Amino acid sequence: MNQNSAIGPKPSINVTVPERLASLFAGSLLLTSALKHGGLFRFALGGYLMYRGISGHCPGYSLMGREHLPDPVKNINIRTTVAVNRPRHEVYSFWRRLENLPKFMEHLKTVEQVDDRTSHWEANIPGGLGTIKWDAVIVEEREGSFIGWNSLPGATVENAGKVEFREIGDGWTEVYAVITYRAPLGAAGQGISALLNPVFEKLVRADIKNFKHFIESGGMPTSGGDVAADYNVSIS
Repeated sequence: MNQNSAIGPKPSINVTVPERLASLFAGSLLLTSALKHGGLFRFALGGYLMYRGISGHCPGYSLMGREHLPDPVKNINIRTTVAVNRPRHEVYSFWRRLENLPKFMEHLKTVEQVDDRTSHWEANIPGGLGTIKWDAVIVEEREGSFIGWNSLPGATVENAGKVEFREIGDGWTEVYAVITYRAPLGAAGQGISALLNPVFEKLVRADIKNFKHFIESGGMPTSGGDVAADYNVSIS
């Protein structure tokens, strides 16, 4: 029998960190008192509070409908569809070489291809606060039409993306791209999440907009130019 099946699913966390600390403190006092002076009720309540503090799960909260804590981690999801005046094979080949991405995405410092499917990414944090790094792998690929990648487990920041390429006639290609950034779960993830702020979000959005101009002319859009009309970009 699978050991995890025998143990059962792990309880969901629905108790905040301050509540967990308070439960541990109160539970330890009650258990100490029960051991010194007796008292079944104090012993049971102390044990319950210790369980609540250690596991982060409160059965009472579950009965009231709070199964999980609200997700404190920020997601950045950017979707864009753009028509590019270049043949599909050319646009696909440019994207497939992931080291090209920092050429038009200023938030990326470097992307280094380790092998045909694995790459090392480094992104700039707005305000000159340093960089964040992670490794990614291409998880799905259809020659000339689709590229999908995910960060590898244990990444400082979780990153995923997919790009679809569709011929729309006369040498034009429609490019549909989705790029997602997410801090990992846990206390460390909440700290990293603060770096994925609105400034970073706007920077990534502007970088995606740069692609059409870059692939068509080899240069970057001038600052202050109105490029929004050429794109269908949404952030959720």
